[in-house]
Amino acid sequence: MPLQFFLISPKQLLSAAADRMKTQAERAHLNLHVECSEDLPDVLADKSRLEQVLVNLIHNAVKIHKARGEVVLLAEAVDGGVRFAVQDTGVGIPNDDLTRIFDAFIRVDKSAQAVGTGLGLSIVNTLWKDIMGKFWAESEEGQGVRFIL
Repeated sequence: MPLQFFLISPKQLLSAAADRMKTQAERAHLNLHVECSEDLPDVLADKSRLEQVLVNLIHNAVKIHKARGEVVLLAEAVDGGVRFAVQDTGVGIPNDDLTRIFDAFIRVDKSAQAVGTGLGLSIVNTLWKDIMGKFWAESEEGQGVRFIL
């Protein structure tokens, strides 16, 4: 599908993604919220694909997170642009696995409760590179993870 770029408000984009995942977060007993200034500049992006990236990251956080935590969608001005992030207070990712999590079929959580194919972050990585460029994760095991776009 061809990319369709339009100017969009970062706050509207994050709010739309949060609204789509609100029910799932509530079922998992997680607080999902947006932290974004109203005065950030609009971004030129493919809205549907960028929202899909954010929803996939939220879904991943909800799926592996323990109850009573939080997932935060953030946007901030950086270097004449806007940086987006999805941050959670979950179990985090071991340093040894941070370099592999964007590969297809990689699942860091190999416990019996773990679900999924290990494709989610690989898909997000591919979509994001097609849309805008740089995507990475920062994590401290036991302290959650922050995916940065």
